[in-house]
Amino acid sequence: MLTVYGRSHKFCDGVSRRSFLKIGAFAFGATQFSLADVLRAETSLGKTSHKAVINVFLGGGPPHQDMWDIKTDAPSEIRGEFKPINTNVTGIQIGECFPKIAAMADKFAFIRSVVGARGGHDAIQCTTGREESAFRTMGGWPSMGSLLAKLYGPVDPSVPPFVGLAAVTKHGPWSDSGKPGFLGAPYTAFRPEGNGMSDMKLTGINQAHLGDRKQLLTSFDRIRRDADSNLAMRGTDAATERALDVLMSSRLLDAMDVSKEPEKVRDRYGDGKPYKYQFDGAPTCNDQLLMARRLVEAGARCVTLSFARWDSHGKNFDHVRDHGAKLDQGLTALVEDLDARGMLNDVTVIAWGEFGRTPRINKEAGRDHWPQVSCALLAGGGLKTGQVIGSTNRLGEHAATRPVTFSEIFATLWHAIGVNPETTTINDPTGRPQHLVDGRVMQELV
Repeated sequence: MLTVYGRSHKFCDGVSRRSFLKIGAFAFGATQFSLADVLRAETSLGKTSHKAVINVFLGGGPPHQDMWDIKTDAPSEIRGEFKPINTNVTGIQIGECFPKIAAMADKFAFIRSVVGARGGHDAIQCTTGREESAFRTMGGWPSMGSLLAKLYGPVDPSVPPFVGLAAVTKHGPWSDSGKPGFLGAPYTAFRPEGNGMSDMKLTGINQAHLGDRKQLLTSFDRIRRDADSNLAMRGTDAATERALDVLMSSRLLDAMDVSKEPEKVRDRYGDGKPYKYQFDGAPTCNDQLLMARRLVEAGARCVTLSFARWDSHGKNFDHVRDHGAKLDQGLTALVEDLDARGMLNDVTVIAWGEFGRTPRINKEAGRDHWPQVSCALLAGGGLKTGQVIGSTNRLGEHAATRPVTFSEIFATLWHAIGVNPETTTINDPTGRPQHLVDGRVMQELV
């Protein structure tokens, strides 16, 4: 929101101004900070080419054995209702609810043996690659988006490097876009909340009084003259002007306005409606997958979102039929779109949840929590796709071959976006350099 106070104000540094412009009240986690605060705190330590990651969190715990790891040889109380279907890669079969992904399986890597889930109903391991306890006494380990914002800053000054699109959910942890940890609130994801992007609107002022951009910047010049003798005030003005650039630029607003896409493109993604089995979780937000592509194209380095509610203690197969079909449509549209635009080698897409679900079907036709093993789906980033990595035993209870940890997946994501996880470090609050992730890059994918 934009607020202009017209009368003179006295600040703690003793400088009076005729006008004070405050750009802020964007939602950053549980605390509100001005966008100027974020931009002021940004540090750019050198920029790589514009590579990016789109992290699709399947909040609630998707059932691995109903998606990418159908257990054909298991008894019916384990196997469930779905049959495997062939893909366009010889020897790879996946669940029948994902025919579009099956038709372009050469663009995906299916990890069937993710281990190490701590069992929490949250996105922490899927945004950081570490457990919740990591660096807790210092504020927690930062999410990938926050680290990218700190290490490399924005690609475009008017587009935040880290954008969180996750809709607000009744179970709050499922709408976590990734916390900044010990980096602090300035590196929280930019979250455009509310219907119609209400955070992107200028409020608290009659826009007729705002005038055009040139007139507003002229008013900044007057403020600079008033504060000419005060270096701190001039620094504040510079950060505020950059914040204004974000609000006044059409680039970010345009990126978030999917209505600007041709109708046939929007139809390919779908809108995910009607929302079914949402309860306390996220909607099936297919339009956010399209928005994520547009944001990356505009300059975002990391976009996160939460897709559907997969906590299927009851009616598991109905959940998968609904959520799976919509995810099948949206993900394939995203990967095809990135490929057609020449972006697929630079943008890594991952879809995964916090844990898997029980092999045995319960009396409510549901599957319960199963942190012993889960799954992940990757595309893009120049990775070697068209393959399955790992396997579970006949009943889908645990990893039988090639167990893959969250930290290994994150090391691979860092590698795919052009960052060497073995040599790149970030200083913790004590000044000690820390590696971005504990795991090693998955050699099967690079």
